[in-house]
Amino acid sequence: MGQNPTGFHVVLVEPEIPGNTGNISRLCAATGCKLHLVKPLGFSTDDKHLKRAGLDYWHLLEIYYHDSFCELQALYPTGRFFCHTTKATRFHSDEQFQDGDFLVFGKETAGLPQTILAQYPDHCIRLPMIEGARSLNLSNAVAVAVYEALRQTGYRGLR
Repeated sequence: MGQNPTGFHVVLVEPEIPGNTGNISRLCAATGCKLHLVKPLGFSTDDKHLKRAGLDYWHLLEIYYHDSFCELQALYPTGRFFCHTTKATRFHSDEQFQDGDFLVFGKETAGLPQTILAQYPDHCIRLPMIEGARSLNLSNAVAVAVYEALRQTGYRGLR
C-alpha cells in the first residue's frame, strides 16, 4: 500500500461511475490521502475504466472498502467528517481542516443521503457555483476539496 503523508481521508459513499473513482484514486495516490469506498459500488473494482483512470498509481494508494457508512464511523469514532453537499450553506473554505479529517462525498446521481447529512449538521459544506448549476463532476469536486484541505495544512508531506 501507499504512503499517507497528509493524513486526510477521502470517503466516497456508493460511487457509481468507475472513471470518477479511478480519477479520485489517482488524486489520493498522488496526494497521500487514504481512500474509503462505501458499498454498494456501482461497478466492479476490476473495471477497465477504473483501472485506466488510476493508471500506474495503484501501488501508491491506500484504499479501504466498507460495507456501510456506519462501519466506517465505528472504525474512526473520533473522526471529523465533513460532508460535501449542494444543500449546505457554508463553503468548503470556511472550515479549518486538520490532518486526519474525512472529506465525505455521495454518489454522482443523488449525493449524500439525508441520514448521513443529519449526523453532521455543523460539518456540511459546499463548493461555490453560479445560480442554476446543479453540481460539479464528482472527481472535480473531490480535487477542489482535497487541495483546499492540503493548502490549509501547508501541503505537509508533499513536494
